[in-house]
Amino acid sequence: METETKTKYQAPALEKGLDILEYLSSQSVPVSQTEIASNLNKSSNEIYRMLVCLEDRGYIIRDQISSKYKLSLKLYHLSHQHSVVDELRTASIHLMEDLASEVREACHMSIIYHNKVMVILHARSPEPIALSIEQGNLFPIALTASGKVLLAYMKPETANAILKKDPDYKTFTAEQKEAFQETIKQIREKGYFLKESDFADGIVDVTVPVGDEKTGVNACLTISRLHTKSASHKEKDEELIKAMKKYAQKIQKKIGLI
Repeated sequence: METETKTKYQAPALEKGLDILEYLSSQSVPVSQTEIASNLNKSSNEIYRMLVCLEDRGYIIRDQISSKYKLSLKLYHLSHQHSVVDELRTASIHLMEDLASEVREACHMSIIYHNKVMVILHARSPEPIALSIEQGNLFPIALTASGKVLLAYMKPETANAILKKDPDYKTFTAEQKEAFQETIKQIREKGYFLKESDFADGIVDVTVPVGDEKTGVNACLTISRLHTKSASHKEKDEELIKAMKKYAQKIQKKIGLI
């Protein structure tokens, strides 16, 4: 699992240890020292000390019979010592304020909580008149732009399990469900969602993802603006999407996802 990323300071031993952890996290069954070395393009001797160290520190477990290795639950335990939501909020607040200032629109960040879309953070617009979605509010998944984007960047089996329980989705006809799934597909292809709100009249929602199924973080940034007949809004929406993607990337970078 070699990386082409060039860093200013090299730490070969640390990189080997991280390569081993990342490789083991992708394996569903225990693997031998030889298999690990082969897949990392290293010699068995080269990774032996790393395996001993990781085992001593409790990050990996070696089967006493087969001598094969697997991850322990230590990384899981460490990752749950702090809240992902708190981390997102801390990393995002100032960047979202910068986004709101740049595009002159209020913005908010959402996650899925108990099969609802929950707003966990918002930044106000500097303009005297603007829509503001306050944090803590819960909204239906199937009827909101945020819900669709969050579903689009989940593992399909997880998204389908949520939709099976969703009261609004259950009322959809077969054609509506097919159209809904096509929308989810298009969101993944485009990397954003822009549409007049299905939840409230006179509002246009623009939403981009923050994280995905690979990173394990699933949130989204949304700007809800008032609908107008002005043709200039097409250009403004393009600028919004560009700016929102830029700030979504900054947030992901700040929490170490890219």
